Amino acid sequence: MIANAPTVTITSRGIERLASGHLWIYRSDVLNSASVEPGVVRLIDKKSHFWGQALYSTQSQIALRFLTREERPFDAAFLAERIRAAAAFREQVAAGAQAYRLVASEGDLLPSLIIDRYGECFVIQTLSQGMDRMKSTVVEILEREFSPLTILERNDAAVRTLEGLPEQCGVLAGEQVREIVVEEDGVKMCFDLLHGQKTGGFLDQRENRAAAATYARGRALDCFTYAGGFALALARHCDSVLGVDSSPEVLQQAQRNQRLNGWANLQWKEANCFDFLKAADQEKQRFDTVVIDPPAFARQKSNLDSALRGYKELNLRALKILNPGGYLVTCSCSHHVSEADLLEVIADAALDAHRMVAVVERRTQSRDHPILLTVPETHYLKCLILRVL
Repeated sequence: MIANAPTVTITSRGIERLASGHLWIYRSDVLNSASVEPGVVRLIDKKSHFWGQALYSTQSQIALRFLTREERPFDAAFLAERIRAAAAFREQVAAGAQAYRLVASEGDLLPSLIIDRYGECFVIQTLSQGMDRMKSTVVEILEREFSPLTILERNDAAVRTLEGLPEQCGVLAGEQVREIVVEEDGVKMCFDLLHGQKTGGFLDQRENRAAAATYARGRALDCFTYAGGFALALARHCDSVLGVDSSPEVLQQAQRNQRLNGWANLQWKEANCFDFLKAADQEKQRFDTVVIDPPAFARQKSNLDSALRGYKELNLRALKILNPGGYLVTCSCSHHVSEADLLEVIADAALDAHRMVAVVERRTQSRDHPILLTVPETHYLKCLILRVL
């Protein structure tokens, strides 16, 4: 991180985007970047008015990721301040949690930096050229501030290819730790930090799993169970729980998590969830609690229509197999699918299923994944808890 950062001129449209509160400026709004290296740059307009500092990328269409309006150098001390501020916020919203997101990129004004904490293990992602150059500084700050057992990188996210960055996984500091067992609301969970989804698990659903447990009862079904997160959260409140996933590998992880907790009322089934729900309806199986937590169906806006069809099919089948008074916990992690979209899809599904449905809770990602009002991309997870009347 260089104290005397190079200067980049941005267009009036880029200025308007900053003024609207967004943190990204696209390459088409950058005027003089031919000789600029990846890293922190100063932003000015055509009249040389200073607008702030940003991370610059030579490859991505998101050329600039805004950092600050301050003139002081965005150096190691400034970066440490931001990380400490993010940690202080987690002391409020993730108090008592053993696994949570410590830094959530744009949500903590540290775009393209993710830091997840699993007990005494830290996993980082540096997802842009500029932040990747700060990786060693991030590691030094984490070692100084938290004295972790290990710091790993999970820089295997596809977005790095858009930055011209290689995929990398491994230990950056401390001990060679691959897996760790932590507790979430009294449930023991094993996280594979080097090979699990995201940085090891779905931390953004932590609060939704706890919320779902407060309504869980009777016979429960968890579709797209992955390592059994929702299923395990429901198990203490239900007579039985069936977790369904198409991957035998993740079901092995779910079974391992079951053994960690010593619960006998969970079963696991390898199946395509669309096919399973259709067959369950045809066989007239009935459940009192159903969770639908599929992967993102609309990674691009062009996928929106097909994604909505997929969500409708899943929720239609789920509503058909729910007993009266039963609860549906349904999720979408697709940014391009708004909460309004999801509500409309479920309303259509309820009409087709001839069921009356009431909204009990409208939820989003856990609070350690902040949503910036002016950056809609930070609001990606929608979770609805519904009751069949």
